[in-house]
Amino acid sequence: MLKRSLLFMLIGLMTLLLIACNKNSATSGEAEETVVIGDEEDATELTFWTFVELHTDLFKDSVERWNKEFPDKKIKLVAETYPYDNMHNNLLLALQSGKGAPDIADIEISRFPNYLQGEPQLEPMNDYVEPVKDKFVESRFDIYAKDENYYGIPTHVGATVMYYNTEIMEEAGVDIDSIKTWDDYVEAGKKVVENTDAVMTTVETEGFNTYWAMISQQDSDFFDKNGEVIIENETNVKTLQFLNAMVHKDKIAEMTPGGESHAEEYYKFMNEGGAASIAMPMWYMGRFTDYMEDLKGKITIRPLPAWEEGGKRSAGMGGTGTVITNQSEHAELAKEFLAYTKLSEKGNIALWKVLGFDPPRWDVWEHKAMKEDNKFYQYFGTNIFDVLLEIKDEINAVNVTAKTPLVQQKFNTTVFNNVIRQQSQTPEEALKQTAEEVRNN
Repeated sequence: MLKRSLLFMLIGLMTLLLIACNKNSATSGEAEETVVIGDEEDATELTFWTFVELHTDLFKDSVERWNKEFPDKKIKLVAETYPYDNMHNNLLLALQSGKGAPDIADIEISRFPNYLQGEPQLEPMNDYVEPVKDKFVESRFDIYAKDENYYGIPTHVGATVMYYNTEIMEEAGVDIDSIKTWDDYVEAGKKVVENTDAVMTTVETEGFNTYWAMISQQDSDFFDKNGEVIIENETNVKTLQFLNAMVHKDKIAEMTPGGESHAEEYYKFMNEGGAASIAMPMWYMGRFTDYMEDLKGKITIRPLPAWEEGGKRSAGMGGTGTVITNQSEHAELAKEFLAYTKLSEKGNIALWKVLGFDPPRWDVWEHKAMKEDNKFYQYFGTNIFDVLLEIKDEINAVNVTAKTPLVQQKFNTTVFNNVIRQQSQTPEEALKQTAEEVRNN
């Protein structure tokens, strides 16, 4: 009994030390980049945390417009960019401890359920959402809601498209408009490999957005509408087999350098003409313009290939809900500013003009301001919103639950590694194992 008591005491002390270390990390981690925007006299200071450096550009544009329109309530925004995991973990710890959270924060869609458990430590945005909700793709609000309260403001629709390198496709002798189905895509990939030094695409082993989009096209998901796990269903197995075959059987794809499509190794690979295409949401445009400058004028977008003639050619992927924390000393000002930035007509036009995102407010899609020349039209051509309007009714919403972060973790660390990289499990084995682990968590 004495030994057991000592053991429990030791475990307890170790647990307290770990908790203390984690709490300290929430306040001691340094930002990768800090930008001060609107540093004017008499301005109210607000802090903003993000995990995407590019998002700061939207807030910079918004602060400059806000301070001109509302000189009696100017804002000084201190925008801090952190690594993805650090920011989300630190924000959760700060909210749980009641200390150290910013006024405004970005939360990625797959992590958002973590912040809705129990009593959300976030400010409801209903007063600003409800008057304009009918002008938005409403499913993007539902992702960030709980008990009829809207906590996160969406950043984009996230319509997934195919980005083609026209130079490589022309060298391969492929007309991209002839690619209607995924079978057509594979056949086109064989011509690319045969006639060029590139592969058709790459397959992520540490990122699951493309796979998620491919199953969503087929009306599947990781969870059904009731939150029940459906990870190992027939559609999901078939789709993972398809990705695996592109690498190992058809040999039209390589594993993504760096593991996922946001890695520096991947940007370099693509910039040098390593692959002829990539399936990613519209918001990925900013990655091209900022990190793959040599491809300007060579990349064009088209709908995703369908799984069968007449099938869906897109899926709503990814997302960032921007929130106001309940620790903000200027909550009303912060909420008003966030609504101005991401709910207003001007704000949604800026989402396109500044970031190249497909704005969730659909009533601006055909606004004349959206047709004005900018860096995205110069980079990708002028058909961008023609493609978006063509597929707007084919964009499925995804089912996000409190276990979505666990699913993301399992796919990024285990499933793709075991099936595609190591080939130690079949798609059916890996998905069945993951489904059981998620159900039992």
